[in-house]
Amino acid sequence: MERCDVAVIGAGLAGLTAAVDLVDRGHRVVVLEARDRVGGRTAGQTLADGHTIEMGGQWLGPTQDAVLALCDTYGLKTYPQYGAGDHVFSWNGEVRRYGRGETRLAPESAAEFLRTKTELEEMAATLDLDAPWAASNAAEWDAITLHSHLRQATQDEGALALWQFVVPGIFAAEPSEMSLLHFLFYTASGGTLDMLLGLEGCAQDRRVTGGAHLIAEALAESLGDAVRLSSPVHAIEQVADGAVVRHDGGVVSARRVVVALPPTLAGRLRYTPAMPALRDQLTQQVPMGSVIKVNVLYDRPFWREAGLSGLVSAPDRALSAVADNTPEGSEHGVLVGFFEGVHARRFGVLSPSERRAAAVGCLVDYFGPEAGEPLEYLELDWSAEEFSRGCYGGRLGAGVWTAYGPQLREPVGVVHWAGTESAAVWNGYMDGAVRSGHRVADEIHTALSAVTAS
Repeated sequence: MERCDVAVIGAGLAGLTAAVDLVDRGHRVVVLEARDRVGGRTAGQTLADGHTIEMGGQWLGPTQDAVLALCDTYGLKTYPQYGAGDHVFSWNGEVRRYGRGETRLAPESAAEFLRTKTELEEMAATLDLDAPWAASNAAEWDAITLHSHLRQATQDEGALALWQFVVPGIFAAEPSEMSLLHFLFYTASGGTLDMLLGLEGCAQDRRVTGGAHLIAEALAESLGDAVRLSSPVHAIEQVADGAVVRHDGGVVSARRVVVALPPTLAGRLRYTPAMPALRDQLTQQVPMGSVIKVNVLYDRPFWREAGLSGLVSAPDRALSAVADNTPEGSEHGVLVGFFEGVHARRFGVLSPSERRAAAVGCLVDYFGPEAGEPLEYLELDWSAEEFSRGCYGGRLGAGVWTAYGPQLREPVGVVHWAGTESAAVWNGYMDGAVRSGHRVADEIHTALSAVTAS
């Protein structure tokens, strides 16, 4: 049996950050990762032209200080997301371009969308991010879905259509699949809706040269052989002096354990003694989003020649969000698109060739015939990934925050919880994952130091 101070389950950004922090403070750490790679919901794949493309999380932006600090620490460079030119909007069978300062909607619908957005942001600003369930309106806001609230807030079909694009674009889930309180918390966690949605100066401002997965790889390299790949954990048994962690290939004895998994996956581990009822029930009610990410390689970024940014919003189309994803220094062009929410579930049951035809067909409608001649098509259905079961993150439905909110972060015995779903700031993003790793490392260092002192 291998012995250490802390066993970390999951080698995504949260688990690796916690591990590095703990090692830096003198603790012996073992990181157990189920996949044959590190990085969790970040992943890179090599295109036919030799450049690396991001198949998972990829964008960084201002105020995401924790993950940007890691880039600085490990010498990783970033570059701006391409966004020059007009954007494309598709709705009700009409595809049109619009420029800066122009609205996607008719003036009355644009005004109504802005009104409802402003109201939601004002509500979100009243929340305590560390305890959103404690807000004076929490019970009321948690009792209804975002869909119900929007239908009560406006009858303007144009504004509602844009919300139908915005919400899956952030959550990879539908407005009916989360409580109003969850939407408000998530908005406040990132700052504002404009911050979550925008490119320049917002959450999609920058990309990592070579891909965001390099952050996790740099963290893992600093840990050396403390990281064990292809080692899925099955069981955690709390004992008198810590815990015994059983995984494929061995057993680890640790004084403390970090579970750096999405709640729904954390709930699939076997715990002895069993988790308290509230913690177990929480993990049954935080499903992951549904998204299929596609990258399409072309001989050149022809849309730029037409004065287009590559950015598409299409509330009524299967490939509802598209952006220019051309790697830095590439002579070719890449468009990234997303099947999100209900579209991901509908198209996830089709064959890869059928999804390719659907995705390329949408791109032809958005950009013209040249989009029908790709050099390569890559896709990743995150809902089908065994050790993610979805992206972008977990969401809380009606009643969940107020019933189980404290259980997201509260340790159970010697077991601590990390992961972006447990973050107060930038929840659901890479930055939130890193912040959760720092938090849990602080918790454990304090606990172990107290035992040593006594």
